[in-house]
Amino acid sequence: MSHETDTSFMDIPEILEIVFPIAYSPLYFPQPSEDPVSSATTHFVEVEGGVRIGCAMWVRGTEFPTILYFHGNGETVADHEWLAQFYLEKGVNLFVADYRGYGLSSGKPTISNLLKDCHPVYDGFRRVINSGGFKDSVFIMGRSLGSMPAVELAYHRQGEVKGLIIESGSANNLHRLWGFLEDSAKEKLSSGTFLNKDKIKTVSIPTCVIHGEYDQILPVQEGIEMYESSGARDKDLLIIQGADHNDLMIRGHKQYFDKIGDFISQYS
Repeated sequence: MSHETDTSFMDIPEILEIVFPIAYSPLYFPQPSEDPVSSATTHFVEVEGGVRIGCAMWVRGTEFPTILYFHGNGETVADHEWLAQFYLEKGVNLFVADYRGYGLSSGKPTISNLLKDCHPVYDGFRRVINSGGFKDSVFIMGRSLGSMPAVELAYHRQGEVKGLIIESGSANNLHRLWGFLEDSAKEKLSSGTFLNKDKIKTVSIPTCVIHGEYDQILPVQEGIEMYESSGARDKDLLIIQGADHNDLMIRGHKQYFDKIGDFISQYS
């Protein structure tokens, strides 16, 4: 069910340490073994034999819509405890998923399993929603690296969700790291269905793209290209003026959460 392009050739140390620093970089301190999220319920989703992904859910109420959220590469579920309150204030439940080797998750992340794991994570998320009696109004959101699993799910599961939100995402997945690859591998990535900008062409559900004007990690043109490539009739682009990659929800706090709240309200 995951993307048709084989990306196993990208699962090399030079790329993995950059894409998944928390799991591979010696500069990051070990993660705590206990659950650090006190204000949420913890859930685990098995993605393959013996490998579980840790997730957390902050609940406003079963009558409200819910976002399935995939975070950036330097974050974990626990980092979203302070952010969750702003989603709850907008009348949205927030379900955040980690990656292998992040937070309470086992295993090691790769480019290949990043895109494969989001499908069982989505299925596990759906089980939580259905068994808990939550409103069947689900949105998918991805920030930075999280734009890859978010678009992957929207590409395959758009008939089951209300909308897609991409924040500081990449239209040309990990393009700055392609220098580590052989020319034949670059051709595979460009010609298949690996790139977000190619997948999103067939995503017709309402889509919202948010990006920082001065993003130095993923330049604003990435967000613009994502928006322009979207196949959705109902789509919106918000560029936070003066914002970089990691401060746009602070610099443009009201704009950021008003946009998300209005988008969810309009299409839920």
